[in-house]
Amino acid sequence: MKLLSIAVPCYNSAAYMEKCVESLLPGGDEVEIIIVDDGSQKDDTPRIADELAAKHPGIVKAVHQENGGHGEAVNTGLKNATGLYFKVVDSDDKLEPNAYKKVLETLRRFVDDPLDMLISNYVYDKEGAAHKHVVHYHGAIPKDKVFSWEEAGHFKKGSYILMHSVIYRTQMLKVCGLKLPSHTFYVDNIYVFEPMPHVKRMYYLDVDFYLYYIGRDDQSVNEKVMIGRIDQQIRVNNMLFDYYSKNTPEISKQKHLYNYMYNYLEIITTITSILLIIKGTPDALKLKKEFWDSFKERDEKLYKRLRHGLLGVAMNLPGKVGRGISKGGYKIAQKIFKFN
Repeated sequence: MKLLSIAVPCYNSAAYMEKCVESLLPGGDEVEIIIVDDGSQKDDTPRIADELAAKHPGIVKAVHQENGGHGEAVNTGLKNATGLYFKVVDSDDKLEPNAYKKVLETLRRFVDDPLDMLISNYVYDKEGAAHKHVVHYHGAIPKDKVFSWEEAGHFKKGSYILMHSVIYRTQMLKVCGLKLPSHTFYVDNIYVFEPMPHVKRMYYLDVDFYLYYIGRDDQSVNEKVMIGRIDQQIRVNNMLFDYYSKNTPEISKQKHLYNYMYNYLEIITTITSILLIIKGTPDALKLKKEFWDSFKERDEKLYKRLRHGLLGVAMNLPGKVGRGISKGGYKIAQKIFKFN
């Protein structure tokens, strides 16, 4: 069995996927790299994937599938994973070599009694930025020890656990039945939300491991792109809401988990709301009202908690002036937390 499986979803990624894979190869024979070609047709992604697999037999494998979107590519990576642990690295991102060594050393320590989740830092590798913003978890969770949700503290806004910062136990993901929706953007939010109640043993390694590239105009996290795909954002937001609502009785047994997942749901709901406010058309504002009303219809108690919380109030200030205040707050948050 491999120590770590790394899935690399690729869709027309010929311009940068080789650099990504090169950053994963220092893992050697302990690591398997699963390149998932998600129906690429516009460039040489399929050929490059096959060439990398042929060049690194036993380490790199290429899997080709009809286009199903990022979520389906992650599903395929997980389905083909044989490693004890599983990570997703997007094809335009990279891993930092020294941190990579430390991560593998840590995972080796927990082969006989595996972790459910290893957490590390990630870096906003923003094009042209002199200072690279690092997202860490200092003060929120213990360092360099196995811990549970009961030992977790308060996560700061902008420092939630994202796909970039997690390595999961492969079998845990399979047993919990994680299956991301196809042809849907922003499913990484589901990836770091639905498995959390199944996570019992965690470990935080305080190293800057994942280099998250920001800078392409067509990236899914580009604000204009997100506004253009607001229907996708709403779909994922609704899935998070329904999962939390359905599983509240079980999740609420663990106070820190319950609060963490609520706060994550709250911030995603805020992002959806502000994007609709920024779009600002009558249809967008109508959609925002319908979005919130649908919460009330499905779970009035959870709706009230979201709606009457600080962020819920901020996202629902009345009139043009209120929307202007909401947008101003969002722009300040962008500068503080360096996202998008």
